[in-house]
Amino acid sequence: MVDLLVLGAALGSGLIAGTFFVFSAAIMTALGRLPPNEGIRAMQSINRVILNPIFLGVFLGTGVLSAVIIVLAVLRSGQIGWQYLITGAAVYLIGSVLVTIAFNVPMNNALAAAEPEMPDADAVWQNYLRNWTYWNHVRTLASLISTALFIIGYASHGG
Repeated sequence: MVDLLVLGAALGSGLIAGTFFVFSAAIMTALGRLPPNEGIRAMQSINRVILNPIFLGVFLGTGVLSAVIIVLAVLRSGQIGWQYLITGAAVYLIGSVLVTIAFNVPMNNALAAAEPEMPDADAVWQNYLRNWTYWNHVRTLASLISTALFIIGYASHGG
């Protein structure tokens, strides 16, 4: 059962790392090349569409698996490999879930309220692109590190 939890967390954090990576490596750059009003509209649409059961299931489900792994790891403290699992779970919860809640979601909410044709659309859009992408880089790296730590932990404890 523990092996399935760790496998699920590794796959989930890997999927999320890939999703965040695509935004950092391509999507945000492409949107940044659009006129501000078009970029704002496009990102508003993306932010509505991404709130779907598949994405949220993987993103939040991996968070739940991470929390369960931490609890199980504390109960099994001292066993080989669990330090990697605890660290991987903590990095995912802090660097992916908490960063999303604390930084990216508030920026998305502010952008949702923005009017693409407002006089200061360019400044609003440039600020959003810079800050949102910075925190997305953090989420990408955290999710990727979590994936690696889940794999190392799985292999270390004889999974």
